[in-house]
Parts: sequence; C-alpha cells; structure tokens
Amino acid sequence: MTKADLVNNLGTIARSGTKAFMEALQAGADVSMIGQFGVGFYSSYLVADKVTVHSKHNDDTEHIWESAAGGTFTLRRADVETIGRGTKIELQLKEDQLEYLEERRIKELVKRHSEFISYPIELLVEKTVEKEVDCDTSADSDNSTPEKKKIKEVQNEWELLNKQKPIILRNPEDVSREEYAAFYKALSNDWEDHLAVKHFSVEGQLEFKSILFVPRRAPFDLFEPKKKRDNIKLYVRRVFITDNCEELIHDYLAFVKGIVDSEDLPLNISREMLQQNKILKVIKKNIVKKCLELFTEISENKDQYNKFYEAFSKNLKLGVHEDSQNRQKIADLLRWQSSKSGNVTTSLKDYTTRFKEGQKDIFYITGESMVGVQSSPFVEKLRKKGYEVLYMVDPIDEYCVSQIKEYDGHKLVCVTKEGLKLEEPEESAKSKDELKSRFEPLCSTIKDILADKVEKVIVSVRLVDSPCVIVTGEYGWSANMDRIMKAQALRDTTMGSYMSSRKTLEINPENPIIEELRSRAELDKADKTVKDLVLLLFENALISSGFSLEEPAIFANRIYRMIKLGLSIEDTETTGDQCDEPEVGKEEKIEAESRMEEVD
Repeated sequence: MTKADLVNNLGTIARSGTKAFMEALQAGADVSMIGQFGVGFYSSYLVADKVTVHSKHNDDTEHIWESAAGGTFTLRRADVETIGRGTKIELQLKEDQLEYLEERRIKELVKRHSEFISYPIELLVEKTVEKEVDCDTSADSDNSTPEKKKIKEVQNEWELLNKQKPIILRNPEDVSREEYAAFYKALSNDWEDHLAVKHFSVEGQLEFKSILFVPRRAPFDLFEPKKKRDNIKLYVRRVFITDNCEELIHDYLAFVKGIVDSEDLPLNISREMLQQNKILKVIKKNIVKKCLELFTEISENKDQYNKFYEAFSKNLKLGVHEDSQNRQKIADLLRWQSSKSGNVTTSLKDYTTRFKEGQKDIFYITGESMVGVQSSPFVEKLRKKGYEVLYMVDPIDEYCVSQIKEYDGHKLVCVTKEGLKLEEPEESAKSKDELKSRFEPLCSTIKDILADKVEKVIVSVRLVDSPCVIVTGEYGWSANMDRIMKAQALRDTTMGSYMSSRKTLEINPENPIIEELRSRAELDKADKTVKDLVLLLFENALISSGFSLEEPAIFANRIYRMIKLGLSIEDTETTGDQCDEPEVGKEEKIEAESRMEEVD
C-alpha cells in the first residue's frame, strides 16, 4: 500500500474494504483482490495491544503504520527498507493471548479457517535435525580417517500449511476413496471411514460445490437438543464462514457431514443475513435433494443399506414429519417387518407388488413390541385371508405414518382403528348381516353394562379366535399413540381430552364365549355373572388391544372373585366394585357357581 492507502484503509476506525471489494467484483475485478487490506483488520486488536504494519508499493517507499487502538495512529517513512513490494504485520500480543504464539494453535487456526485458500500460507517453525560432524582427534593418533559423531541441531524453516489442493475443487473422478476417507476423518474427527460420499457441483444462475458424507454409525448425542449443529461447514470462495448454519440443512439430516463452497454469497455475510438470504435457501434445497439421492444409491446395496437404516431410520421418519416437500421420496426409503417378510424388512414399494387380488389399501399395525403386534387379535382375519400387514413397533412410527396417509395412490389403513374394509363375496356379506341382527340384543346389553366406557358395541369383521377387541376412531389416537402420549413427562393434558379416541367394542360372533353370553343375556339381562363376564371381557380386551387399565385393582379383584367362584370358595368380603352392589345371597351364590361351571 502507498502512504495514502495506509491512511484511507487503516487510519479510519471501522472502515471496511469489503464494500469496495464487492463493488469492484461487480465491475469485473478479479476475485484475487481479496488479498487487499480492510477486511476485518481491526479484529487483530482482540489479541494484540499494539499493531505495526510495514507496507511498500511500487509507486512509493516503505511506510510504517502503528497504533495501540487508542483512537490515534502514527505513520512514518521507514529508515531502512526491510521488505520489497508487499505488506508485513507485527502484533504485540496481550499477556492473556500468548497461546497464539504456539505452533499447534496457529496450525489449528489456519486449518480451520484457511485450509482452502489458494494463496500459500507458510509458518516459520523450529525443527530438530541430526547432523554428523567430525570428532576432535588427538595429535598423536595414527588413525588417518576422522571419526564422526551425531549431534542435534535446532533449525528454523518455513513450512507450507495449505499444501494440498482442496478435494472440493478437484474432479470427483480423480479423487480416490482413500483421499475421501482422509478428508472425512479430518472434517468430522471420526476414527472410522465414511459409509458413502456425494461429491457434486451446481452451476448456472447459482454456483457452489459440495461434498457430503454419511457416517457408518450415529453419534451418541445425535438427538441432543442443545448440541451445536456443526455438521456442514460453509465456505465462500474458499474462505471459511461458519460451521453452525442451521439454514443449510434440515434437522433430520443432522448426521450428514460435509462442506459447501459458494461463489455467490458475500464474504462479509452476517448470521442475520444468512437467515434471510435467498441464495442459501436454494443451496439448502439442492443439498437435501443430493442427500436423498445418496440414500437411494446406498439402498441399492442391501447389506450397506441395512447398516445405514439401523443407524439413521429415526432420522428418516423424522424427515417424513418435517419435510413435506420430500415426503414421498423419504417414504420410499422406509423399511418395516411384515407378516410375510419374516425377519427381513420390506419397503412400501415392495409391499404393493405383493398385493392380494382386489386389495387396494396398505394395512399396518402399531404396537410396543414385535411379539405384541404379531400375536395381536387385530391381525387374525387379515392373516387368515392372506393380507400382508406391516408391523410398526418404533414409537416414532406413530408420528411418521400419520403424515404419509397414502403411498402411490394406496391408502395406509391402521387395523386397530375403525373403517377396516375387507373384500368379501356376496354370500359372506349376507351371512354377516344375519349375524349382526342375531347379536344385536347382546350388543345392546353389553353397551348398557359398560355404559360410557365405550361409544358403541358392534359385531366384528376382523376377528377369528379372540372374543372381542377395542377399536379406536379413525381420526383419533390409536391405543399405542395413547400409551406414548401418557408417557410424555411434559405432555399437554388438555390435548388428551379431545385426541383420545372414542372406543368401540367389537365382538366375535363365532367365538363360543360370545355365543354363550348371547343365550344367557336373552334369559336374564340382570344376571350378575353375565355382568361380571362382560366387564372381564372388556378389561381383557383393553389389555390385548394395547390400552392400560385405569383401575387395575378393581380388575384384579374381579379376577380373584371369579377364581373363588370356580373353586367354590365363599366370598365373605366385599371387594372393589362390589361396594355399591347388593350382596349375593347363599342360594344365588350356588346358582352363580353352577352357571360359572357351565361357562367354563
């Protein structure tokens, strides 16, 4: 810089050369102009008490600018020129900032912020080398060959810190997997190689380059809400800007590591500008698109995809909930076990290829465990008729499937809710109508006994062996979702009042218990045994359907009372729900016992 440049660029507090730099760029100047002064110069006073700048221009002699940041500066001509054309900066560090004199710290800063700068960055380092020197030999020694010895000598030499051309600027075809692996480990501090990589560039109205990596395993703090999101590093023309840019990628893709180098963002972009910048939104859209392409490529290798899905399935299911624009693409990546796949997972696309003739819907069941859903009474009729049922036992499946709704034109139907329709021949449909009319009195009696515990009692089309189940409303919470919400420590209790589904009791007309109840209910609607059996069936149906009992003590007492009746033990104590009921007399007790034996 000339003397005038030193005054204009450094002598005015808070003046930045960035604006002039951007104006020059728009006028067609070279990007290499970034080497000029003024961009963030005063940040040097964060670590230094005094800054001295030596600078020499072709058209001027060497001048020395000096300031202690007290609002004044001095400018003088150098007595002796110490540099050719160029600039030298000397920082007199504060006592509490001496760590920046350490070789390790300087290398760390250069690697973090200037790894991709095309200009060479060199550091004067001390290195210890071994040298061989001649030993002093005595005058009377007849050995004509001088003896050698090794000594250690400390030398100063310039070490190039950014010697490797950045991978992001190279052609992907010219980069080996070993080079990608080394770059990934340096970027992420992971000790394992990456699972997959996507190296691409976008050109046109918007230009940027990016490398995205998928790790082999999920970090232990992947879903920690307070964790700093530093998975994607943002560069502008090889200059590091930030590694904490939430606007670059969705939260569900927080496990993806990588870098983005933009040619269009301004170098002096602030955090507030990043949040509102339209260019960043376009970059984000492209990054998400490339991530999904990468996942699809991984899915072509079954073993590799199993490892990926085991580690990041929750992230994909979160993506269905968060990313409405890519919901269908993410749905293609989801996998579940089913009634026909065994221990192997299946995709929705594969499921549709195994449709039974006439099948239009995709059937699924949610639950707490694989054993629970496989033995659930809800899948009895479906499995008997050859329909495939997807087993969803991850708690996040409830949120995920509520957003998918349908796939490839096929509606996703929960078999634990109302609205289940199975294709049946006309003769079978007529016989079902006859059963409904025959069991209508029993449905009415059970509804009277259960009162407001259920909304209605109907004849079931989904049961084969079980006597009854509790079905929830089509648009409310399922039993599994109700369990999940009750387990939330900070749940909103007001939501449960209107989202908890209305319960419908479905009875199996082909079950002998239900058939026996029908005949007894017709004989005596006020029969105490009938009432007890109905309540027991309802409470057992709650448990088998995935609900929790509101009053387990009463349920236990009812079981104990039935056990006593079966063992002909006289019930001398009033228990549980008998408090407001008349005590059964001895003759009635004997009659009740005989009826229980008949039921058994």
